[in-house]
Amino acid sequence: MEYERKRALLVKSLKEQNISDKTLSAMMKVPRHLFVPSVHMSQAYVDSPLPIGHAQTISAPHMVAMMCDLLELQEGQKVLEIGAGSGYNAAVMAEIIGQKGKIYSIERLEKLAVFAWENLERAGYSNVEVILGDGSLGYPDHAPYDRICVTASAPDTPKPLIEQLKPGGIMVLPEGEGYQRLYIIRKSMDGEVTKQDWGGVIFVPLIGHHGFKIYNSRRGQK
Repeated sequence: MEYERKRALLVKSLKEQNISDKTLSAMMKVPRHLFVPSVHMSQAYVDSPLPIGHAQTISAPHMVAMMCDLLELQEGQKVLEIGAGSGYNAAVMAEIIGQKGKIYSIERLEKLAVFAWENLERAGYSNVEVILGDGSLGYPDHAPYDRICVTASAPDTPKPLIEQLKPGGIMVLPEGEGYQRLYIIRKSMDGEVTKQDWGGVIFVPLIGHHGFKIYNSRRGQK
């Protein structure tokens, strides 16, 4: 009951930030405390990022909410997520797209992939599949995707992700090293790609073939 009370207070604060009712409803249903290490459970409903090990973090709830809104998620969509982390972001998106939708979440770190999968299973999300791999390459097995959500900052937009975005689709991703910007990328029905700068953000770096090549855990950057 205490977690539910804290979750309700968090959602109330997010409503004041003009988050959509659809996203707020999803966040009210997701037990964020099941997606953080046990040592941080008491802070699960504080609106801030939390460490999940391996120099990675679970994003602040307001950032998860804003990215869901920017993606304009709809019921029944097929979504590619780059960076499973603890599985929380995927869980919120899974609530929005419903059981008729599907999320494929790519995680490069095996221990985090297992952590995310266990968290999602414990929380009851059967419409999310966690895959171990290089997220900068996307996941061509089930492309194209209605939406692509990237939760790590790339040096520039990975070409495979553009190719795997369905015409009419939307991708949200951060770019930059140190100074980062969040971009909303849309692909028109005739394949034309447009890129809109949403604003400054802070994410861990995207490591991989189309990401940054070397990771310095002390700096969180290359």
